[in-house]
Amino acid sequence: MKIKTSELIPPALDWAVWTAAGGASAYPRTASGKAFLKLWKGNSAKYIHPSTDWSQGGPIIDKLMLESGLVLRSWVEEKRCEASLDFPHKFSYGPTPLIAAMRCYVASKLGDEVEVPDELS
Repeated sequence: MKIKTSELIPPALDWAVWTAAGGASAYPRTASGKAFLKLWKGNSAKYIHPSTDWSQGGPIIDKLMLESGLVLRSWVEEKRCEASLDFPHKFSYGPTPLIAAMRCYVASKLGDEVEVPDELS
């Protein structure tokens, strides 16, 4: 199912980050929706949640800040965050800085629409 990157939420967002970062290519069995859900729902020692866990999303943000000029902004009153990249020029919004940044990362790597396994949508 195709989903706009701007509308991705977990677990589909986390799958898209995993795919954009090369995880699905390095571990092809994790590319399917069912296999990814096992990792996503895994125990505390083995799970993939870059859109909600700063220990996983933070390094991606650091790399984007250094290499692509990522900027994060928050508007407390609106409960909205923005992430923007200089190169390639992309921007995304979300309810948290991590979600906004991960949407921006996915858009920069996979485009404005992503084909997501049905089990994740």
